[in-house]
Amino acid sequence: MSRRIRAAGLAVIIAVIVPALLAGCSVGGDSRNRPATVPATHSPSAPSPAASPAPAVSSGPLAHIVIIVDENKPATSVIGNAAAPYLNGLARTYAQATHYSAITHPSLPNYLALTSGTTAGITTDCNPPGGSCLVTGPNLAQALDRAHRSWKMYAESMPAPCTTANTDLYAVKHNPFLYFPSVTDDPASCAAHDVPYSQLEADLATTTSLPDFSFVSPNLCDDMHNCSVATGDAWLASAVPRILSSPAFTKQRSLLVVTFDEGDAADNVIPCVFAGPAARPQTSSATPFTHYSLLRTVEDAWGLPPLTAEDAAATPMTALLR
Repeated sequence: MSRRIRAAGLAVIIAVIVPALLAGCSVGGDSRNRPATVPATHSPSAPSPAASPAPAVSSGPLAHIVIIVDENKPATSVIGNAAAPYLNGLARTYAQATHYSAITHPSLPNYLALTSGTTAGITTDCNPPGGSCLVTGPNLAQALDRAHRSWKMYAESMPAPCTTANTDLYAVKHNPFLYFPSVTDDPASCAAHDVPYSQLEADLATTTSLPDFSFVSPNLCDDMHNCSVATGDAWLASAVPRILSSPAFTKQRSLLVVTFDEGDAADNVIPCVFAGPAARPQTSSATPFTHYSLLRTVEDAWGLPPLTAEDAAATPMTALLR
């Protein structure tokens, strides 16, 4: 074979191989940057909030606020706990207040603070019948009614609307609206607003059937009061995706809040997570907030006047919103 032929053959080989080698060395050809050929999967025990629909509306007025209140867990017992993969995933995906504190102990005064701006001097978990355990001052239900904003209290395992007697799983102390005479004095209105949790599924069907403001109280097992953190997290993993995938959250700028009533005697800092299209993604705030701050955030969102000096002086949680 002549030198001329061998040289020509070598040139062809170089022309084919060298560009391929260069392409393989380029950024686009680096296998580290190629999409995985096998889709990522998630353990059934750790459902990912990322599976929820992406926020459709991140600007404009706040259409709906849903608050879920769980029970008796300091932040250190939940945040970072492997037994709560769903809530921790929600906190990483959306916004978290890392220094959010309850007001006091026990449960009831915290529920009252969140919905009326005061504990009203109540220091026990008393039941409302008989008039000895009531909040006669202003409350959030009144403020929403006056602003022509719809609202509902959804209590899991409550046997009938406005039930003021405890059952094995339903605790009246976790249903603050039954402590307001402005709500309970009108039985028909109370029955329309203070309802069993089972009604939420139907109300999520449309943007108009879901109230502007919803307060959700899981039962004594699902709220982690009588049952484990893992049990409560599993409830959230079932309930929250249905809320986030509803028309109110996929078509409107809406906010879901998951928090707790109180921590423990040593540390009253509790988890508080904002989620949904109104929540700022992948955000945490170390600003000191309280239940009064969350009430103030609801008021500011809809131009409601503060109910007391406590919520008037509280810092609104706008750092967690977008």
